[in-house]
Amino acid sequence: MDRVIEKTRAQRLMKYWPYVVVGCLVLGAGCWLVFGSHASTLRVNRDELTVSEVQRAEFKDYVRTNGQVMPIQVVQISPEEGGIVVEKVVEEGTHVRRGDVIVRLSNSNLDLQILNAEAELAEKQNLLRNTQVAMQQDRLNNQTEQAQLDMDTQRKQRAYEQNQRLYGQGLISREDYLQSQEDYQLSARKQHLVVQRLKQDSIYRSVQMDQMEDNLENMRRNVVLVRQRKDKLEVRSAIDGELGLLDVELGQSIAPGQKIGQLNDLSDYKVQAEIDEHYIDRVRQGLMATFQRGDKTFELQVRKVYPEVRQGKFRCDFIFRGQRPENIRTGQTYYLDLELGQPEQAVLIPRGTFFQTTGGQWIFVLSADGSKAYRRTIRIGRQNPQFYEVLEGLEPGERVVTSGYEAFKDNEVLDIK
Repeated sequence: MDRVIEKTRAQRLMKYWPYVVVGCLVLGAGCWLVFGSHASTLRVNRDELTVSEVQRAEFKDYVRTNGQVMPIQVVQISPEEGGIVVEKVVEEGTHVRRGDVIVRLSNSNLDLQILNAEAELAEKQNLLRNTQVAMQQDRLNNQTEQAQLDMDTQRKQRAYEQNQRLYGQGLISREDYLQSQEDYQLSARKQHLVVQRLKQDSIYRSVQMDQMEDNLENMRRNVVLVRQRKDKLEVRSAIDGELGLLDVELGQSIAPGQKIGQLNDLSDYKVQAEIDEHYIDRVRQGLMATFQRGDKTFELQVRKVYPEVRQGKFRCDFIFRGQRPENIRTGQTYYLDLELGQPEQAVLIPRGTFFQTTGGQWIFVLSADGSKAYRRTIRIGRQNPQFYEVLEGLEPGERVVTSGYEAFKDNEVLDIK
């Protein structure tokens, strides 16, 4: 007969171990949910928060900036010739016409250069006249020599021909005949050589005269240019406009090319604005802008974008399209809305000081009952003076804290009371 083997106490308890393990796991999970999942929390007063609602609406892609009215063109005043200021003909703010004298200068060195150039020109003219007289005399002497040689050749030719006939008749000796022939041939060769020499002399004299005439003409032009430099001691207006600046005093020494003032072309105006460098890749020539003046809206267009960035801003020139404001003056300030793109539907949140702390990377989102706010990662795209465009992380209808986050430090939950 078989005997029943009784289990030990340890063996009886072993069957309960799975239940004990599961219970411990459940208990641990509960403790983690109760204690471990609590993020750092900060209690805040509701009255100290600015709460805004996330909405889906039309996003107008523009940037607001202020611009200053400037003349359409500014012309620098710089004398071409240096000198001492002897007279200020007009004062700053005076309207001038093109060609009006603004400043008169004096330059004694230039006066001396003019005298030297004129004296050198007179010397060259005298030299040319003397050379022309000498050449004329040489030409007359050469013509006289040629005439005498021609006559001598003709006489010797007649003597030769006569002796040739007499020799043929046996009336003269052979020696007389040959001598007359040699005399004629020698005279003919001399005549040929003289003709060649006179031709070469004529060509040489012609070239020499042309060169001297060219040199003389160059000197005449040089004297004219030097005299024109004298005229440039009167600094004149290059355009019709207003003398905006004149920085000279009587007796002051002015160097050539030195800036002494500027002329403002008041035939039209432009507006120059400084824009945050964040938009430098989006601002381009041809974009439109508007501004309000009274109850009227005026249009501008981007004319020029300056690539240089200074202190986080770059310059941009606008020109008017259509009407100009009445009583427009240089130096006035207009507040411009520069359109960067077409309006589009987007998820928006109002601008707020939270952006300075978060950089637009996260935001506090309120719970449904508004008692708490939780930190949430978001992604912000474009922005205008009123709204941020939210690309990820928020849905229309949610509420967010848009006031400053400086006091929240690294807390992830706000307990709102």
